[in-house]
Amino acid sequence: MATSTSSNFTPDSSLDLLFNPELISQEVRNALPADLHIRPLARTDYQRSHLAVLSVLTVVTDPGLAAYQSQFDAMRVAPNTNYTLVIIDKSSDQIVGVGAVFIERKFLRGLGKVGHIEDIAVDKRQQGKKLGLRIIQALTAISEREGCYKTILNCSDDNVPFYQKCGYEKKENEMAKYAPIPRQHTPKL
Repeated sequence: MATSTSSNFTPDSSLDLLFNPELISQEVRNALPADLHIRPLARTDYQRSHLAVLSVLTVVTDPGLAAYQSQFDAMRVAPNTNYTLVIIDKSSDQIVGVGAVFIERKFLRGLGKVGHIEDIAVDKRQQGKKLGLRIIQALTAISEREGCYKTILNCSDDNVPFYQKCGYEKKENEMAKYAPIPRQHTPKL
């Protein structure tokens, strides 16, 4: 996984972004400290520590640049579906927070839509600065703007209080069945 340190902040207009940055709430943008910037995932974010930040959640296997960009391209092919955003530290041009919402189209509720929030991660050095809250607020606003009748997420019991502070309520149960294939074990990044 490539990690570069650059003192040159890359403006949105110079990036190949996953979605239109205007979908990100201005209220959330205004609530961030001046040294941070929130924007959609960029095709070049492999070099900005995207995978390293995700590794606070679980083991992340480095797929290499070509596979990373192929995954980005596959996500972009489904418009109005995948919304991954990042928070950038302007001084280093590196990612310090990330989260995603994907939109599920349904036949229920008058052909309704549901937003699914996933992969909320904040660099350990940046935790405690309300970046997770800002990511959740931005993703929820995108979900609602896209017409979702609800936005849902799964979390550990330890994280329930955090998501309740974000306006979410504990509802029902999560179930999972993992595929029976052997999982590759790689060290945390």
